[in-house]
Amino acid sequence: MTEAAELPAAPEEAPPAPEEAHAVFGEFFPEAVRYAELLADAGVKRGLIGPREVPRLWERHLLNCAVLSEVVPEGVTVCDVGSGAGLPGIPLALVRRDLKITLLEPLLRRTTFLQEAVELLGLDHVTVVRGRAEEVLGKLQPVHVVTARAVAPLDRLAGWGVPLLRPYGEMLALKGDTAEEELVSAKVALTKLGVVKTSVLHVGEGVVDPLSTVVRVEVGESPGGVRFAAKRAKAARVGRARRRR
Repeated sequence: MTEAAELPAAPEEAPPAPEEAHAVFGEFFPEAVRYAELLADAGVKRGLIGPREVPRLWERHLLNCAVLSEVVPEGVTVCDVGSGAGLPGIPLALVRRDLKITLLEPLLRRTTFLQEAVELLGLDHVTVVRGRAEEVLGKLQPVHVVTARAVAPLDRLAGWGVPLLRPYGEMLALKGDTAEEELVSAKVALTKLGVVKTSVLHVGEGVVDPLSTVVRVEVGESPGGVRFAAKRAKAARVGRARRRR
């Protein structure tokens, strides 16, 4: 029996799912409920989310993240940077089986939880990788889309996520009310990273209130700019040399 199967049953205080969750998660609604239970139980016990977040798990976390699917193209590869408890990566995976998703997280206790959740929920299109974004550069295949959820100011977040993109890819960052201001203050840093277009989107009409705010950062042919192009090339050479040994 795996560790995932041995996780304790969810506590009674796990919140009931709102009606909107049935429509958003569809046939995978039972898996979404189980994930909410995991967050309310093991997620709290292991310090991945605070106990005060439990009553608002659905509105503030699962649904808020799941509606990101509205702006993710079909059939692409995705890397969820700083995935933590799996937000937004796991809700996105539950509603979009067409995606290939990597949950990237540096902390062992979090990657352990993520692996258990992925196995328990049957997410065979999701891979968990332990590491920091700067450490996996050149080791992970570049992706079409990087996702993140307010783990840092936008300029720093872009510095981690943008270099992981393939040419003409995009980073989708779930942000709050300061999204517009962050874009302005990060303009110079984003330009250096090879960003060619930015926008602020609002998703989740009829599902979440307030709407989820998403900062979209699109790159040109050199994700991460000149500096990271050199790093990727070096990492690729090292990788080829190791494979020849």
